[in-house]
Amino acid sequence: MEKDTYTATPQLSSKQIKYLRGLGHKLSPLVLIGKEGMSTQLLETVDTELSNHELLKVKIGSNSSVDKNEAALRIPEATASALVHFIGKTLLLYRPNPDKPRDKRLHIPKI
Repeated sequence: MEKDTYTATPQLSSKQIKYLRGLGHKLSPLVLIGKEGMSTQLLETVDTELSNHELLKVKIGSNSSVDKNEAALRIPEATASALVHFIGKTLLLYRPNPDKPRDKRLHIPKI
């Protein structure tokens, strides 16, 4: 995991959160937390997908023993991302990627 690249967790205003929630509504979960729980490999996968997509849905499977509140705290901390929304067993995470070409980045409203 290249956590050094993303040292600061993005701070989002309520306007930005609302905007990102709207974008995230149509997304399907790309990462599913299964019976293996929150392993290093899972956190690396979340990190990679955040680098690729910037906005990511993570679903906690029904066969997972992971506590949803623990996941909502631990995953954003481990990936230096912001928890945009958390409902049921689904997390919506955001982390900007400054290495992506400017036209491929998510453009969110200014604070």
